[in-house]
Amino acid sequence: MSAAELPASAHPSAAASNSPADLATLWQRTCERLAMELPEQQFNTWIRPLPPAEVIHAEGVTCVSVRVPNRFMLDWIRTQYSARLESILTELNGAEVRLDIAQAARAAMPMQAGPALRPPGSMAMPGRALPPNAQFASNPGQPLMPPQQAAAYPQSAAHQAGQAPVQGGPAMVTLPQYQEAAPNRTRSQPQVMGLNPALTFDNLVPGRANQMARTAALHVAGAPGQMYNPLFIYGGVGLGKTHLMNAVGNALLADKPDARILYLHAEQFISDVVKNYQRKTFDELKAKYHQLDLLLIDDVQFFAGKDRTQEEFFNAFEALLAKKAHIIMTSDTYPKGLANIDERLTSRFDSGLTVAIEPPELEMRVAILIKKAALEAIDMPEDVAFFVAKNVRANVRELEGALRKVLAFAKFSHKEITIALAREALKDLLSIQNRQISVENIQKTVADFYKIKVADMYSKKRPASIAKPRQIAMYLAKELTQKSLPEIGELFGGRDHTTVLHAVRKIMGERGKDTELNQQLHVLEQTLKG
Repeated sequence: MSAAELPASAHPSAAASNSPADLATLWQRTCERLAMELPEQQFNTWIRPLPPAEVIHAEGVTCVSVRVPNRFMLDWIRTQYSARLESILTELNGAEVRLDIAQAARAAMPMQAGPALRPPGSMAMPGRALPPNAQFASNPGQPLMPPQQAAAYPQSAAHQAGQAPVQGGPAMVTLPQYQEAAPNRTRSQPQVMGLNPALTFDNLVPGRANQMARTAALHVAGAPGQMYNPLFIYGGVGLGKTHLMNAVGNALLADKPDARILYLHAEQFISDVVKNYQRKTFDELKAKYHQLDLLLIDDVQFFAGKDRTQEEFFNAFEALLAKKAHIIMTSDTYPKGLANIDERLTSRFDSGLTVAIEPPELEMRVAILIKKAALEAIDMPEDVAFFVAKNVRANVRELEGALRKVLAFAKFSHKEITIALAREALKDLLSIQNRQISVENIQKTVADFYKIKVADMYSKKRPASIAKPRQIAMYLAKELTQKSLPEIGELFGGRDHTTVLHAVRKIMGERGKDTELNQQLHVLEQTLKG
């Protein structure tokens, strides 16, 4: 939005006062100022959809009250933008302004489809008192769902054990104990299948590795069917893709208890297609999948080579987008990297927003360990968390497994959690890791992947076809081994440590920008970690 597009009466440079006319446009002018500071996508995602604010001046104090539709927008706006909003409000008002951002009562305010910028005079409601129960954001540490809502879910154990859902129409139930109650369900009850209520945004540790994916997922949870549809999340195993999808489903259910939500693995969709193909009951398949509000489907790479499955998924995909339902998918690779999948499907996978989840960086791994231990009511010493995090780099799943070993070892041996205890508890894992990942192994794996000779890794040859794989091998050696830069340089033909540092920084920088390189590194890392 440019300054030229703004109404003259609402230009950010307009003089501010406490007159009714100025109060009436205070929130609008603030939004316009922020629009000039933020990237357009950020503004359109988080600020533009906000409803009109109440602006009240009483007893020398100006209070601006904004009610957002759900707690996810609430938490994000409070942490990212509230300080700047309050600062702009105070500057434009010429006196201190108190900003109150809270969640609206469900019936009072549906999600606004239009912009936050309204005609002058339409925002403020002078003379109206603030609601007596107005509050600031709720405690982010509280559970997303009250127990009565969580109880509406099928238990996750049977889902994880691979128990097949019941076929036969849009009522989605999975477990025997849930089936018995099904005839008595009312239309107001959630129609949900497969979600794990334990996987929420509250217990997902944020970090650089999942920042973009988490931000996109939060937006989808707050405004499903509007932007980032479909949302395609890709990355290696155990990095939190399934957690993030379930978090969106749980968030939407907490906000809209009557939402129709389905989480499943791609293999379950394949199984449904096969069963309905055998029975010639494709109307049942459509009834199950085409009426959803949110479809969460894991590991779509399993559709490869299955033409009828792809055809049915394409039909479901088109039907859901047409009714503005939201689709979130995960895969081990980006859409254009999917093999043996129809191009019209991959083009649609890539038509919304595609984001990657990276392996967690050291600080994020430490945070995960400390938080997971805290959930078990155990205080994990930071030095022990750093020791475990430095030695378990592959993914979050392996990190949690290592933590369970350490906690169990401490419990059964009645010992305090120390680095020595962690080393003893993880001795098998550390032994395997040290034996498998060596610089020599990295050189051979990278050379095989890029079809060059291992000798090229430590030769003086410098064509791009050799220099780039060599830099990649140096980067992986720094990431996956305990070797110092001089030691790595020595193993790459006696190169100086500054050469290794240059290679590490170069590949690290390119990884964040080059999707294809990022995927190649994922494959190499998974191969090296076994």
